[in-house]
Formats: sequence, structure tokens, C-alpha cells
Amino acid sequence: MNKIFPQGDGNDNAAGAKALPGGEGAQTCVTATNRTGFLCHDRRSCIPASRVCDGVRTCAHGEDEDEAMCRDMPQNLPSFLVARCGDPSFWIYSDQKCDGANNCGDCSDELSPVTACPPCGPGWWPCPSTVFGYCGCVPRSLCRDHTQHCSDWSDEYSCPGP
Repeated sequence: MNKIFPQGDGNDNAAGAKALPGGEGAQTCVTATNRTGFLCHDRRSCIPASRVCDGVRTCAHGEDEDEAMCRDMPQNLPSFLVARCGDPSFWIYSDQKCDGANNCGDCSDELSPVTACPPCGPGWWPCPSTVFGYCGCVPRSLCRDHTQHCSDWSDEYSCPGP
């Protein structure tokens, strides 16, 4: 989860022009894991949204770490890379939505009304979670491990396990 900080009065642009959010030609793509991604300039490499502006040049020409795009995040990031949390002063990368983890801290990235996620996937068990790291589903690897992860204990008594 990332906090949005005010960026002054908006009149501090160098040479009177602000870089376009995401730089020229930033395009979305779908990663191999079916998540939102950033298309590198080679038009073949699609990197996960959360790998943009992480301090590591993942694209061959480093466009994922472009200074104009990475300065004043999330304002300068392409909108397809950003997802807002229930508290509008916080944001996450768009590939962190509906990933099973409580990235926003209030489950707004996993549960409606803020986010419409599909039902729990095959590696997950649907339940009201007691573990703050998860929201409406827990990994099946936590089933039958002699530790309560669901408030109704279904992870220990009903879940068939991994």
C-alpha cells in the first residue's frame, strides 16, 4: 500500500511543461499470469505493473524506470498501473487487485463495493478470514494446518486442503 502525498501548488513544472503521465506511448498489456502489465518499448516484453518504478530496470531499455514517470508517484504513472484503495489517500499497483492479499490494509482491493473480484480461485478457500493478510479467501495451503485462519473454522474442518 502506498500513500499519496500532496505535490505542492501544481506550478512547479520545469520549463513550463509537465511530462505526460506514463511518458509518451505507455501501453498496457496482460502478463503471463493474466494480470495488468506495462508493455516495454520492444513490444514483446510485458512486465507486471508492480515492477514499474521499483528501482530495477526490467525492460531492456529501462523505460519502466523512466524518471519522468517515476517522479511524483502515482500522479505521473499511467492510470492503468494504479488502483485506489477504499481510503482514497492510498493506492496500490493494479496487478495487486484481486490477488488474494490484503494490499490496501482494509480489504478494499479484494472485496466490493470498491473492487469486484472473481470468486476464490482453485488454490484458495472461501471464508471470513481471521488473518489480516487475507480477505474473503485463504490459500488452501493453510487448510488443515492446525491453525485457525477462518472465523468459522472451515479451514480446519471443511476445507479439503491443498
